[in-house]
Amino acid sequence: MKKLILPALLCAALSACSEEPGPQKPTTPYEMNDTALAGHIETLASDAFGGRAPGSPGEEMTVNYVAGAFQDAGLKPANGDSYIQEVPLVSIETAGAPTLTVKGGNRPLEFNYRKDQVLWTRRETAVSALTDSELVFVGYGINAPERNWNDYEGTDVTGKTVVILVNDPGYATQDETLFNGNAMTYYGRWDYKFDEAARQGAAAALIIHDTKPAAYPWATVDASWTGPLFDIVRADKSASLASIEGWITTKTADALFKSAGLSRETLSKAAESKDFKAIAMNLTATTTVNSNVKHVTSRNVAGYVEGSKNPEDIFIYMAHWDHIGTDPNIEGDGIYNGALDNATGTGGLIELARAYASAEIPPERSVLFLSVTAEEQGLLGSAFYAANPLFPLENTVGGLNMDGLNNYGPTNDVSVVGLGNSELDSYLTKAAMEQNRVLIGDQEPEKGYFYRSDHFELAKLGVPMIYPGPGYDHKTKGRAYVEGLTAKFLANDYHTPSDEYDPNWDLSGAVEDLKLYYNTGRYVIDSDQWPNWNEGSEFKETRDKQRAGK
Repeated sequence: MKKLILPALLCAALSACSEEPGPQKPTTPYEMNDTALAGHIETLASDAFGGRAPGSPGEEMTVNYVAGAFQDAGLKPANGDSYIQEVPLVSIETAGAPTLTVKGGNRPLEFNYRKDQVLWTRRETAVSALTDSELVFVGYGINAPERNWNDYEGTDVTGKTVVILVNDPGYATQDETLFNGNAMTYYGRWDYKFDEAARQGAAAALIIHDTKPAAYPWATVDASWTGPLFDIVRADKSASLASIEGWITTKTADALFKSAGLSRETLSKAAESKDFKAIAMNLTATTTVNSNVKHVTSRNVAGYVEGSKNPEDIFIYMAHWDHIGTDPNIEGDGIYNGALDNATGTGGLIELARAYASAEIPPERSVLFLSVTAEEQGLLGSAFYAANPLFPLENTVGGLNMDGLNNYGPTNDVSVVGLGNSELDSYLTKAAMEQNRVLIGDQEPEKGYFYRSDHFELAKLGVPMIYPGPGYDHKTKGRAYVEGLTAKFLANDYHTPSDEYDPNWDLSGAVEDLKLYYNTGRYVIDSDQWPNWNEGSEFKETRDKQRAGK
């Protein structure tokens, strides 16, 4: 009998011998620390994870790591009995090196892949082609009725190839009364421009790259839009999108305008006015893009701490786990490790999860920790979550997104991309004051960072989101020190294989920021308040309708 009873008692202690033990609430509070954070970053950004591309072996390793960390922390699975939310994607990779041929000028022009242009398609087809497609310069390619602005007005671009300037007229003019002045609007983003071109019936859309208004060098274009590109799975297999999309260098654009007998500089200046009219370039484009197409099931990872008082209310902490992967065409190191972007944010998410799950006083509202896929491919994982939320968006009180933590030490300030957009700022301000710190706005609003990370997909659907980042005023080394490091990263490491973990990083500032984010969240979570978007925000009307009757 004793030989039978002992195993039975052991099985009972583990819930069931045939099942994995469920997550248990930690018994002692957890103190977030730089050693643990460094361990997460070093692991996730290691060569073994291969750059964490969706659909790769690196995804499998990353998802298992994050889900395991959530379970170890004591989080409940957020998707029924699973930490996984499957995200169906289509992977489309340009095969070979398509040439862009332009005719109609004094002589035919040929532009080479990656050197002069980067072309791709989002259509689920093996071959996409242009044959003598007419080129039309459409300025900034913006159709904004609420601003009385339409670059396509009076011009039929059906079946044609549109050539588009990057960013928006506000940045070009620095006129605060035009769009948002120096601060980029969503109309300045590449994804808007491609989608609007398709809505106008264009066969192809080419954006002219210019480093300053684009906010990144050509090397980033080359890294980010070559290799497998992912998109959401569309019912029409993306047939409603343009057949060809791409970037061209400034040098390539100059050659096009010169061949057409036009001045890029003069027409770019004209495009700064709402009276601008699209210009037929009297040139034609021909190219063929062969693609390798396959469907991929990627995954978001989600766990939560159930609220003690209002469990139906949800606050979200989020960060994307993915990066660009590995480029086999690069000699030497072709792994895009993505240490700062965004192994840091993923590690921070795990640390926050540990802190919340072990808190002596449990949070009054539920707290969701959401690690999303395919941010680098166009915010696809967050877009999928927003369209298929695990908790109703009308019950989601707000959220905080992390995309790149501080790796240079503590600062006197906290930067906030989109400062002034929502009432969440006041909660962050209160928490910052307790650390003797101040909030500063986005230091590079012209780069449109608010529209370039995952919080935006939830914001579009009404959920108030805040996107804080590292400060700029180092507590001992000053602002110039941080500005130098930031400029160096953007010039040399952003979306390149050199974004690697460095054991010399000072993560004490990141931990201080994580404590700030924790306290900010607790102020919202342990209240009955529903912070909203501020008056004038493009998201407020959606939120008001969402919360109507609540």
